[in-house]
Amino acid sequence: MANTASALKRVRQTATRTARNRKIKFNVRSLRKAAVAAIESGDEAAIKEAAAKYVSAVDRAGKSGLLHRNTVARIKSRFAAKVAAAQG
Repeated sequence: MANTASALKRVRQTATRTARNRKIKFNVRSLRKAAVAAIESGDEAAIKEAAAKYVSAVDRAGKSGLLHRNTVARIKSRFAAKVAAAQG
């Protein structure tokens, strides 16, 4: 366990950031599952809405530093290819 005040503060900060990051990652995964389900359903409106939410969440995760910018680009590229294949 941390002994100094600054070390205790770092432990608190790490716990806060870990909780925040887990929530964001869980949200991104949930939106990905919803988007894939929309693609499998074939409903154009559902695909468009789910894709917008998923890409937005991935962009926000990248902007906050949770995901690397190259990872964000790769995710978006692969997902766009799936959407394009589903639409036609």
